[in-house]
Amino acid sequence: MRSELITGEHPIVVSFEAFYQQHRARLCRALDLTIRNPDVACEAIDEAMARAAERWSTVGAYDAPEGWVYRVALNWARSVFRRRRAVVVSSEAVWDDLPDPDLARAIEALPMKLRSVIVARYYLDWPVTDIADSLSLPEGTVKSRIHRALGRLERDLGGTS
Repeated sequence: MRSELITGEHPIVVSFEAFYQQHRARLCRALDLTIRNPDVACEAIDEAMARAAERWSTVGAYDAPEGWVYRVALNWARSVFRRRRAVVVSSEAVWDDLPDPDLARAIEALPMKLRSVIVARYYLDWPVTDIADSLSLPEGTVKSRIHRALGRLERDLGGTS
């Protein structure tokens, strides 16, 4: 599959501008939920979008170009944190729209590797295969991280696990 509209036998690849308009804000928010730093998240998404624009003839043909952008941005943000030895700033505002503040705190308390799959699965609504492709992980690893994260959330929220 490609990121395209199929009209007969001739695919029309979505323009980068349309892709950018459709996905930038949501990816920025998703990365912020993952790394808990809104400034670095949006900077990382912008950097990844610039790289995608340079390679749009290739990236635009991927099954999920937004997954490519998310992975590049996450890697870029991690390198920024390593270089700057940045303190991760909690971005309470991004969690405000969750109906349960306890759930928001429990998600925020997850380690980044668990939080990243939870955000991709339940915020971005990506299937396991897209998460695996985006984060360069085997599908089994994604499934086990989702399972562990959900178990921790259930435990932290007073469930039976």
